[in-house]
Amino acid sequence: MARRRGFQLKKQTSTFTLNITSMTDMFTILLVFLLQSYSTSTVEIIPENGIRLPTSATMANPVEAVKISLSKDALKIDKDKIADVKDTEFLPQDLEATDSNFIKPLFEKLDHLAKNSTEKEKWVKEGKILLQADRDLPYATLRKVMYTASMAGFPQLKLVTMVGE
Repeated sequence: MARRRGFQLKKQTSTFTLNITSMTDMFTILLVFLLQSYSTSTVEIIPENGIRLPTSATMANPVEAVKISLSKDALKIDKDKIADVKDTEFLPQDLEATDSNFIKPLFEKLDHLAKNSTEKEKWVKEGKILLQADRDLPYATLRKVMYTASMAGFPQLKLVTMVGE
């Protein structure tokens, strides 16, 4: 019987301690990572189908503005088709007869937006435009849109790009 008493389990009274320092370090690193990757932009820009946007290295957030998209097939404001594009050129009936850089339907729509804008749409009063344009379009086509927009009272035009490396 003496042997049996020698094999009895002894109760251990040690306690488990949690190392808070390493957990704090881990959460600090996570917090810094999330803050760096957090975007504060409230502007939602969805690329139109068929438009391949150019790439850029800028990290500037877009501002709220009138959204114009120019593809190889059409010119749109938001989702509304304004004018047709064929072979990277606007159709002759959409251009002014005396000024080949002036797009009549675009001017009319922008003029209508400017006259009917509300106080919440202050970017319309300031003349801001975000232009999504296919990267394969020639500059002459883009210039016609920029010229017409400035004639309609929208001189602040920004090109939308994809963030590249």
